[in-house]
Formats: sequence, C-alpha cells, structure tokens
Amino acid sequence: MLISNAYAQAADAGQAAATGGLASFLPLILMVAVLYFLMIRPQMKRAKEHKSMVDALSKGDEVITGGGIAGKVMEVNDNFVQVEIAANTVVAVQKQTITAVLPKGTLKAL
Repeated sequence: MLISNAYAQAADAGQAAATGGLASFLPLILMVAVLYFLMIRPQMKRAKEHKSMVDALSKGDEVITGGGIAGKVMEVNDNFVQVEIAANTVVAVQKQTITAVLPKGTLKAL
C-alpha cells in the first residue's frame, strides 16, 4: 500500500464531558434570549398597545390612518370606522389601519 491508514485517537473521558452537553448549546440559548428581549418582546408590547387603542376608539376621536389621512371618527363598527376627512366627506377604514389617536383640537390646528 502506498497510503497508510489513519486511525482516530481515543478521547479523554474528562475532556469529552466538559465540551459536550449544555456547553455546546449555550451560544444558541444566549442568541434566543437576546432575540426575545430585543425583538419579540417589544413587538408584542407594541401590538398589545395598538389593540387596546383600537378597542378604545369612540365617536369624536381625532385619528391618523396608516396612509397618513387625518380625520374625525364619526361611527365605530366591529371592523370598520367611519372617518370624516373633510366637511361632508366620510370614508370607511378598517380599525386596524388607525395608527394614532390625536389630542382633541389637533385637526383645527392643521
């Protein structure tokens, strides 16, 4: 034979236990924890705040839609909101597209 066979050496039992198990999953666990606290948790908090804002919509609130249209809420239904964007101009928008509720009197200043 021109090439001799290569055989693996026997691993030391003490060193194998230290490098296996939980130590090999520690970087993955740390990455998941960082991902949770920096991305997932704030997104869940924002979604919860938006849902409570949408549920609290009432007639007379001044709002801004996702498209940037500012108007006054005229009627609130289960899924849609009637928003007056100009005198005698009322549009129906989905509740979920309301991005912000403005303080009273903001539309008059615009």
